[in-house]
Amino acid sequence: MKAPRPPRKGLVIVNTGNGKGKTTAALGVLFRAWGRDLRVIMLQFLKHEGARFGEIRAAEKIGVTIRPIGDGFTWTSRDMDKTIALARHGWEEAKRLILGHEYDVVILDEFTYPLQFGWLDTAEVIAWLQAHKPPSLHLIITGRDAPPELIAYADLVTEMREVKHPWAQQGLAAQPGIDF
Repeated sequence: MKAPRPPRKGLVIVNTGNGKGKTTAALGVLFRAWGRDLRVIMLQFLKHEGARFGEIRAAEKIGVTIRPIGDGFTWTSRDMDKTIALARHGWEEAKRLILGHEYDVVILDEFTYPLQFGWLDTAEVIAWLQAHKPPSLHLIITGRDAPPELIAYADLVTEMREVKHPWAQQGLAAQPGIDF
């Protein structure tokens, strides 16, 4: 007699920390899930709408949506009101996608930043997710400095820790295909 299958649950996964690999790990899950015929989407909260990074180009080739919804890296913003408004609009879009039952995996890349900077209230975001995230939906959130409340809410948290970096040790700039 076969043992009963363990219950399945849509997980909340957080990839955080100062090391590289948070988005890359999320993209690995996206690709794996897509390979299993799960419906996947990624919203990128910092990258500007016209971004053409490698992951976006690859996703287009296989018919997966990765949508940049920010205006670039926040520390270079010339209009913080616009930057904040884009993050808030991105959260509204994320809620629509989560409620829409169109996807099995939703990735909110760089989403910890609007939480960390106070553009979105972490407690309100978590309360909304607790009330509305479909039980079978997998939600992945990436970014540095994940708030403790988000870490407590998540089912799986991985902290990337920088041990050695080519910029710090060798002065090397970001590499196409590796970093973007």
